[in-house]
Amino acid sequence: MSLRSWLILFALCLAALAALTQRAFHPAPPPADRERLNVAVALGGDAAEGYARALTPREFSFPSDHGPHPRYRTEWWYYTGNLQAADGRRFGYQLTFFRIALTPEPQPRASGWAANQLYMAHFALTDVAGRRFFHFERFARAALGLAGATTDPYRVWLEDWEASSDGSTALPMRLRAAQQRIAIDLHLESAKPVVLQGERGLSQKSPEEGNASYYYSLTRMPTVGRIEVGGESLAVAGDSWLDREWSTSALGPEQAGWDWFSLQLDDGRELMYYRLRKKDGSGDPMSSGTLVAGDGSYRRLRPQQVIIDEMGSWQSPHSGARYRYPSGWLLRLPGEGLELQITPMLRDQELQATVRYWEGAVVVEGTVGGQGYVELTGYGEE
Repeated sequence: MSLRSWLILFALCLAALAALTQRAFHPAPPPADRERLNVAVALGGDAAEGYARALTPREFSFPSDHGPHPRYRTEWWYYTGNLQAADGRRFGYQLTFFRIALTPEPQPRASGWAANQLYMAHFALTDVAGRRFFHFERFARAALGLAGATTDPYRVWLEDWEASSDGSTALPMRLRAAQQRIAIDLHLESAKPVVLQGERGLSQKSPEEGNASYYYSLTRMPTVGRIEVGGESLAVAGDSWLDREWSTSALGPEQAGWDWFSLQLDDGRELMYYRLRKKDGSGDPMSSGTLVAGDGSYRRLRPQQVIIDEMGSWQSPHSGARYRYPSGWLLRLPGEGLELQITPMLRDQELQATVRYWEGAVVVEGTVGGQGYVELTGYGEE
């Protein structure tokens, strides 16, 4: 994320009903908009009894914290990146894994299919020159090896989509996913140490106690490997970003969604900022971010330090008039002398999954150039 996706919680709960009776499945086409998630409802901050909650800062330990935290209700591993082939063609990718606990503890059941953990994954590829955007979704229960996460060795998987250690330690990492002649096989290093987001890794999303996540990032991960687009295999190189969060409760009752920016600047810095939006469209004072220096040091950004102006909009042709997203931003940090123009590499990078949202590769111009990813949620519900 980032502010990573409590909106997925509701979708996973729906999928759990099917997972109890099916082995693993690739869902049918997304339901009609009237059947989709209302983000404001799904992100409600009611805590589930028996689960751990993110209440105070904690000590992080690596590589163990790259692995799962099953005492919390939701968790995600969020990889995004911008890649380039030898001929100059540019690509963006997203590979994300979501875990949800159906009960706080495993329940004794005789069936090997029984599980109290469910996984969902999203895989997307942006072909900039071809002006094509591909995205896929999968679900499976954590049973009989269908899906899961381990610490030693580091591995998160859903069937043959996986993120795993590329050796005896968590880093370097390898990402693999393939569906319908679209594929990635990538190797990721890390050029900088872990960034703890929020207050020493505690990312508070609303004033209510426990409406927070434990959140860290690897903000610049040199990446090499291959992608496949429509049967064509290409060697690529670039940079990736990993966001990790786990939590039990979610957003406050007046919050509708967010705009999340992860930017890798050409001067060696990185910027993460999430702008929480209230239901009336105004910004929320709980918005937050981080500016990472070239040497890996970082400091927190408060809402009063960041100014974001929308530079245009894009209406989804897939949903009619309901889903209209901003499409271009001017992000300013006056105290840093930064003025960044952020433009989608493709306007249509909307994932029409069980939950509809926009997430895509962007280019940065202005005081300094760069690239990154932006995620937009809650726009169809306002």
